[in-house]
Amino acid sequence: MRNIVIHYKTINSLIEKIKENSWIKIYKKPILSKIFGNKDDNIDIYFHSGNIDDEAITYAKKSKHIITNSFSNLNEIIKKTDIEKDKIDVIYPSANIVYTKEKIVKEKYKKEFELSDNTKLILFSANNFKTSGIKEFLDIVSNISYIDFKVFILGSKQQLKNLEFSLPKYEKLKEKIVLLDNKNSNIDEIFSVSDIFLLPTHSKNIASSVIKAMYCKCVVFSTINNDIKELIDVFSTMDKPNDPSTPFKIDAILHDINELKNIKKQNRKIAKELELSRNILKFTEIIKKI
Repeated sequence: MRNIVIHYKTINSLIEKIKENSWIKIYKKPILSKIFGNKDDNIDIYFHSGNIDDEAITYAKKSKHIITNSFSNLNEIIKKTDIEKDKIDVIYPSANIVYTKEKIVKEKYKKEFELSDNTKLILFSANNFKTSGIKEFLDIVSNISYIDFKVFILGSKQQLKNLEFSLPKYEKLKEKIVLLDNKNSNIDEIFSVSDIFLLPTHSKNIASSVIKAMYCKCVVFSTINNDIKELIDVFSTMDKPNDPSTPFKIDAILHDINELKNIKKQNRKIAKELELSRNILKFTEIIKKI
């Protein structure tokens, strides 16, 4: 295999895995010249995620091929750069998580979290609570009429500490909220045991946590401004982070066990196509084109 030079804006599990190959080389910016000032600069593949700013446009134009994580980004890159569509491929974030059947995990956590057989679990997990919509999340779950549910909030110790100052406002949720430090929790099991993953995010970029949730058979609700809209159905898409219809939709799903199971299976099927091993194969096919 010939050497392939890659550059990326943000590291992800796919990039981490392909970097293990000796033939993958990481692009190094010129030190003594402006970006791309050297004619010998060479990037085979540029991985893009997030905003398409001037720097991203420069890398995109310089690279032989571009991999981005949504079709929304693909279309925006074409619009801003006039790069031909056949030079860009989409690989969604990888499902890199171990799924365990819900019944098995739930039995394990029954006593610790005071769960009954019928308790439904609503999960929020994010690196940045504010931009991911923690306030809107709490407002939404406060307006759910379904009785037997718990709220799992998974994040860093600091994020959870900051959140505690806001929780007294949500007296109705006092007995339902469980705060989980991601360093002291089995993240794979928390996702596996959850029924609904609610992320009323203000961000456009797809969070890997949403893919994890789909892979673990969660019903996912997220906002239309986020690129996850390309993978979830219209029913699960929120018009805005504080969409007033969301509590009613969640109630409807929780009361209809058959529909709950159907959406869980559907999300699992979609996310299985995004397993890390499958995304590696997609990458392998892409490098054959350049």
